[in-house]
Amino acid sequence: MAPRKKAKFEVLKRTDGGLIEGVDYIFNEDNTIDWRAMVKSEYLVPDRSKTSETDITKLADNQLIILIGGIKELAQIRGYTSVKYNVTCPSPEYVVTSCTIDWIPNYETEGKAVTFSSVGDASPHNTNSFARNFLGPIAENRAFVRCVRNFLKINIVTREELKESEASFTPRQSTSDEVSDSETLAPPYNLLDAAMKTKSISLANVKKRLSDEGYEKAINELEDIPKVKVFELIERIKKIT
Repeated sequence: MAPRKKAKFEVLKRTDGGLIEGVDYIFNEDNTIDWRAMVKSEYLVPDRSKTSETDITKLADNQLIILIGGIKELAQIRGYTSVKYNVTCPSPEYVVTSCTIDWIPNYETEGKAVTFSSVGDASPHNTNSFARNFLGPIAENRAFVRCVRNFLKINIVTREELKESEASFTPRQSTSDEVSDSETLAPPYNLLDAAMKTKSISLANVKKRLSDEGYEKAINELEDIPKVKVFELIERIKKIT
């Protein structure tokens, strides 16, 4: 048997500006990196819910989907020192994960290390039938791809962020024969609704408080409140005695 050849490994070398030597970067007119253009075509697929066209070169960004492999490759090219996750489970059927990435310095950040975070969530309301069995990993993947996309200013969603099935979901029933209003809302709004009822707080009370604090967006129902604000409100309401 012929002896195996030893694999040759080349250590990646970065320039003083944080760029990998040998990588063909694509730049914007202002000399920043066009990370969107750096996504290889093999990681782009048409969004079948928006177009029947199969030639990705003919599609706009909002008609495309990035595969997670493309996001991982971009993250490696950009360079990072750590990826951290914080997973919470506000209810048995709702998982929220925040992903924090410590990015290495490069010329775009003036030679400074940057930490960036994003949130991903998963529930039976925003996943397909198969993924409903893996809410934790789905939330983790969503948080990761959003963190990378948002930091690199890429506006194409990934497959992990899409709900592939519109199949109906029946939430767990309470011991009562009647279903409460909270159970008809998607997380985390059901949690906010339940917290408000516990403290006898009405939607009008919430709207007034937010208005007094300078929040200008029109709110006609709980789901008009951004999810990030919802979590803040839940914690504030829980502290009311």
